[in-house]
Amino acid sequence: MKLGLQIPSFTWPGGPAAIAGKLAEVARTADEAGFASIWVMDHFFQIAPGLGKASDPMFEGYGALSYLAAVTRKARLGTLVTGVHYRHPGFLIKQVTNLDVLSGGRAYFGVGAGWYERESKGLGFPFPPLATRFEWLEETLQIAQQMWAKGQPETAQPFKGQHFQLVEPINSPQPLSKPHPPIMIGGMGEKKTLRMVAQYADACNLFARAGEDELRHKLDVLAGHCQALGRPYEEIERTCLATVHLAPGKMSADDIIAYCQRLAGVGIQQAIFNMPNVHEIEPLEQFGQQIIPAVAGF
Repeated sequence: MKLGLQIPSFTWPGGPAAIAGKLAEVARTADEAGFASIWVMDHFFQIAPGLGKASDPMFEGYGALSYLAAVTRKARLGTLVTGVHYRHPGFLIKQVTNLDVLSGGRAYFGVGAGWYERESKGLGFPFPPLATRFEWLEETLQIAQQMWAKGQPETAQPFKGQHFQLVEPINSPQPLSKPHPPIMIGGMGEKKTLRMVAQYADACNLFARAGEDELRHKLDVLAGHCQALGRPYEEIERTCLATVHLAPGKMSADDIIAYCQRLAGVGIQQAIFNMPNVHEIEPLEQFGQQIIPAVAGF
């Protein structure tokens, strides 16, 4: 099993002036500790209620990832995940491509249908009904396939969808990741989300808080979609997102190792963790010394 780190909050001691230095320290430490991936949310307001107040510090995802690309060397980088309604698909695919090239081929393309209505309305983003957002998501995935196709940019052909029309979707430079940055679709919807994972994606991301039985069920549903579409299930990386708190009186290294073993037993291949005390750095170092080596064989 591999482990990833999600950084969903920047409300740290020292205020805004200290964020850049602390973020670089967190990312470098995680990279050196052996985390396989580092993720940020693609939100413009903090999730409220949930992780804080809507007015808490929050960064645009791809700007933050570009910064992380410059201060890390090995970990893959991605948003967990981009709401499809935040950017025009052609621009979004360019952003992911830019990140992949500038990071030396370390980008993930994390994407989903989006959900944060307050944020969207607050900043004036379109927020169509869920059914329409799923249509946008599917067209965005089709555009990604086309813009990352072999032969680009010389063979760029128009894209004519129901919602998006791209007259000349040239993408240069092309990604360094081959055949393209892995596409991760976030969400657990059985009829649409997991079907799109089977049809278009290289990875799924599920919510571990649903419990191990529910995770097992969702993966069974995904396997069924793969069978129906003729897609090998093993081609899809199975990931989940969870919160762990490595600290005295909270969780121990042994607790987290045991949790990872249970997730691996369900079929999860990469567990992505966020940590309330990540800014303290020592928990990341403890992950590198004790936890990451221990779970590598799961």
